[in-house]
Amino acid sequence: MTDFLQLFLSGLATGSIYAVAALGFTLLWQASGTINFAQGEFVMLPAFIMLGFNAIGAPLLVSFVLTCGVAVLVLGWGFKRGIADPLLRFGMMPIVVATIGLAIAMRSGVRAGFSAEAHPFPGLFADKLFNVAGVTVTLADIGTLALSLLLVVGTQAFLAKTVTGRAMQAVAQNTDSATVLGINVPRMIFYTFAVNALLACAAALLVTPTYLAKFDMGESLGNKAFFAAIIGGFNNSRGALLGGLIVGVCENLAAAYISPTYKDAVALVIFMLVILFRPQGLLGKKAERKV
Repeated sequence: MTDFLQLFLSGLATGSIYAVAALGFTLLWQASGTINFAQGEFVMLPAFIMLGFNAIGAPLLVSFVLTCGVAVLVLGWGFKRGIADPLLRFGMMPIVVATIGLAIAMRSGVRAGFSAEAHPFPGLFADKLFNVAGVTVTLADIGTLALSLLLVVGTQAFLAKTVTGRAMQAVAQNTDSATVLGINVPRMIFYTFAVNALLACAAALLVTPTYLAKFDMGESLGNKAFFAAIIGGFNNSRGALLGGLIVGVCENLAAAYISPTYKDAVALVIFMLVILFRPQGLLGKKAERKV
């Protein structure tokens, strides 16, 4: 039982990172009908940008703040203006193809610029262990879980409790009605892209100390975040949290009790089961939307 609890808690910490990345999927889909298959690379790139700032002497948190500014400009405004805006009017398929191509280009660019080797990344939390009722947990797992939950809950509160958040949701539900109400639709959509960029930076800060900064780190992370978003419900931001935690815990348990070989297949299996029996996701709702 002790081993199970340790695996469960560690899985929650990993799953919470998937949840943060998955939240970006749901936000972009709700606000603009965009599916970004480069979401994993949107986490990978800030990790290397932070390493760059760190290499010139900036402390980790300063590097993070500077990287957030770069990410909002490049991954928020640049992605919206350069890819989403020109292609959305042609339907979903061009966006899918373009973001897949963007993911490949980002991986190749980082590999050429930083090499294919894994780079160590400074940890946000100290290397401390806690023993609670015979269960050993690390400060990194506790801190990662707590910060990830705070990000997801904070994003949810921002959308539900603030004027800007409610305006973003109005745009997500019906752009025509939002325009009639005087809401600046392009601005609200940009805010969504900017929030997605900030969440990607936060996910990079949390995941990279464990998995190291690698040019292909975003590929697996992006796939699992996408599966988590579908499992929880693509039109429900709370579903991203649920889906991420389910994927993280189940893959940890599968690696320990079945075989590490099947760890990466767990998210796909759960995804297929959910699609078969509840296509809208565990917390999602069947709804028509107009963008």
